Amino acid sequence: MKALIVKAIWDQEVSVWVATSEDVPGLVTEAATAEELEQKLQVMIPELLKANGKPCSQVGVPFQLLTERDFMAHSYS
Repeated sequence: MKALIVKAIWDQEVSVWVATSEDVPGLVTEAATAEELEQKLQVMIPELLKANGKPCSQVGVPFQLLTERDFMAHSYS
């Protein structure tokens, strides 16, 4: 099975990572850290796939977590 893609964007206003995926119908979740988000996704992805009638391997479901966060670089003279 090819790895599913999950995208996570940092929401500065509420200080959480918000994750969604076109590969996993119904996936929308958030967490304060990327590590917490990864743990939630390891449980949620197989559950959502099963709920949507998609086959799941007993070994696990491979996924890639792509994170996006905006930063500001400052010039020091």
